[in-house]
Amino acid sequence: MGLLLLLTSALLSSYFHPGSVVKAQRVVILKDISLSMEPSHVVSRNTNVTLRCRANVVSVEKALSREYTIYKDGNAIYNKTSSTSEDLLYHLSEVRVSDNGKYSCRISAEGQQATSSAKKLEVTGLSKPVLHVNERVVAEGKEITATCTAHGERGSIFFYFYENATEIEERQVNSNQIEVKLRLSSVGTHRIHCAYAVFVRPDSFKSEESNAVSVTVEELHIAPVLEIFPHSKIYEGDELFVSCSVKGPPPTDKMHLYLSRGNQLLDRGNTTVSHRGIALAKDIGDFECRLEIGSVVKNDQGTISVTELFSVPTLTVSPAEVFQREDITLTCKSESSASERLGQEGLTYALEPPRSQLVPKGIGIFSGKSPSNDFNYTCVARAKNIVKHSEVLTVRPKVPVTTPKISVVGRAVLGRRFTILCQSDIGSLPINYTLLKGYDQLNTEAVTQPFQQALFTVSVDRPDEISKFTCRAKNSHREALLSTRLNATVIEPLSHPILTVIPGLSEISEEDNLHLICGVRGTPPVTFKWYRVGTELPLSTTTSDKNNTHYQVHGLSKEHSGVYYCEARNHANNVVRSEHVTIEVRMALWKKLMIGGFCLLVLFLLVVVSVLCFRSKRGKREAAAELSVKPASPKSDDSLTVNLTHDTEVYNAATVRLDRAAVSVWSKRPSEDVNDVESSVASNEPDVEYTEVVHPRPVDPERAPLKIGTDTVYSELQNSPDEEEGVSQPGSVKSS
Repeated sequence: MGLLLLLTSALLSSYFHPGSVVKAQRVVILKDISLSMEPSHVVSRNTNVTLRCRANVVSVEKALSREYTIYKDGNAIYNKTSSTSEDLLYHLSEVRVSDNGKYSCRISAEGQQATSSAKKLEVTGLSKPVLHVNERVVAEGKEITATCTAHGERGSIFFYFYENATEIEERQVNSNQIEVKLRLSSVGTHRIHCAYAVFVRPDSFKSEESNAVSVTVEELHIAPVLEIFPHSKIYEGDELFVSCSVKGPPPTDKMHLYLSRGNQLLDRGNTTVSHRGIALAKDIGDFECRLEIGSVVKNDQGTISVTELFSVPTLTVSPAEVFQREDITLTCKSESSASERLGQEGLTYALEPPRSQLVPKGIGIFSGKSPSNDFNYTCVARAKNIVKHSEVLTVRPKVPVTTPKISVVGRAVLGRRFTILCQSDIGSLPINYTLLKGYDQLNTEAVTQPFQQALFTVSVDRPDEISKFTCRAKNSHREALLSTRLNATVIEPLSHPILTVIPGLSEISEEDNLHLICGVRGTPPVTFKWYRVGTELPLSTTTSDKNNTHYQVHGLSKEHSGVYYCEARNHANNVVRSEHVTIEVRMALWKKLMIGGFCLLVLFLLVVVSVLCFRSKRGKREAAAELSVKPASPKSDDSLTVNLTHDTEVYNAATVRLDRAAVSVWSKRPSEDVNDVESSVASNEPDVEYTEVVHPRPVDPERAPLKIGTDTVYSELQNSPDEEEGVSQPGSVKSS
């Protein structure tokens, strides 16, 4: 046990350095933090308000250090560190409206912190402002000093000053008092008062109005004086004098005088100003004499009436429509004049510019030839040094219209509506164009714009009708000009398409050249297309200046057989299609001849083979008809009988009796005999009866005797006419 304690102490001493202090980690829990306002969150002005910050802090240490922070609208306004568990108290003495806002409390301890919810403080009531002025009676143009005070208020304050309920000044300060300079607007008694507003974001609180102070403004005993000579019956050309002066004691401040007529400043000075000139009709209006002393402004006005000596002249031209190099007359005249001051001889007229080619023909009358181009004229009237100009008259001589040209717009198609254009190369607008057909007037178009055209829509039923159209143009009093007759091609729409085939449909054979001729009725050029049924694209396309053309196929073959047709189109844009033509390409003639020759050759070979076969078989049948059977060693008591007729089974019934035994020479006739009979019947040959005859032969000593055997000789017997009628006598030969 002692050894264990010794080891433990050694380990602990080796782990910790000498002199080191082991600190235990402190555990702190912050909960239930709150902020309250006493006596209430809504209070009146001058109330003392206490903010209480309370928190429940859980810790192993009783004297734990904690930090309190008070916030107003998010800004820290108070901070305190405490080691006690008592609540933090923050006092607001004699609160004002500026203390309104949202307050909160935050507590921090051992790196942990907690914040209370925000609570809003509302303070009601503002003090009444007080107004003071330095003077109650002032001279016109002088300023007064006004002071407005909001006792006990703090924060950002806006002050307002009013003159007879009209706001005349506004200022913002961070204090509860302001002093301003005021200049009252006019002579007389004015009531002045003020008010203020405390700005607490985002609201503002306005006070009641202050006390009213009456201020009297006394008029300055000085005034401007305006004088006009002559006073009445002023005519154009009279000498006019206008003066502006000051009446009254001179002011202490510097003064300024201004003389003006309307917006025109005539003169300026300090004591007296004036204007001298010739009276004109445009001088009719108000003259003003203006006096300025500091901020004081006084004025005097006067109105004059100037009688017009003569009116502004008017320049006119005749005739109303002027054409190049024609006679024109310009007349210049003033509609009114003052006869009591001006005789008719005293008023003169002239044209400007002087280089005009027109010459005077009387008072205000000028005549001559019109110019070739546009020209501006002005009339000048003069009397007693009064000069008046008329408005500028621009003479634009018109250009006579030239002979119109008539043409077709686009193409003229028979039976369809098309457009005719009537146009002159030269001529001033407006120009009236009229379309005629023969002597009948069809329609009239007025061209008034530079790019406008005279277009007429018509139609024709026959090609020769196109030459009956003419048009005429007119832009003046002169006689209208007539165009030539319309010369244009009338396009006849296509019709009656026909597809012709060469050679004829029954004569088309292989290796021939095929010509498909497509013809139509209508106006060329014509675009032709050839098609084969079953193929979308045309076989050929060509444009011809004739009403027909052809498409050629070289070296026909069976593959060219099919159904063909053609289409045609001309400038009338109508498409016509021919009827379908079925083309069958037949075999070439040399092939037919070759096949015929081959067939004849085969037939000839068959005939030759048949004849050879027939002759060979016939020889065999003749030999069989004369056939005789002879015994090799006949005996006296032997008998041999062989019967062969046409009506019996000669191939199966031939029998030879020898002694007591019957021996069959042929068990069955060869099948080729039947064919021979059929061949004989088919060739209409007479019936043949075959007889087998057995002839005894002499014994040839040099030959060995036959034990059983016969020599057969065939002979063909031709039936007599009686036998053809059905009589048949078979022959039989018996040995004795």
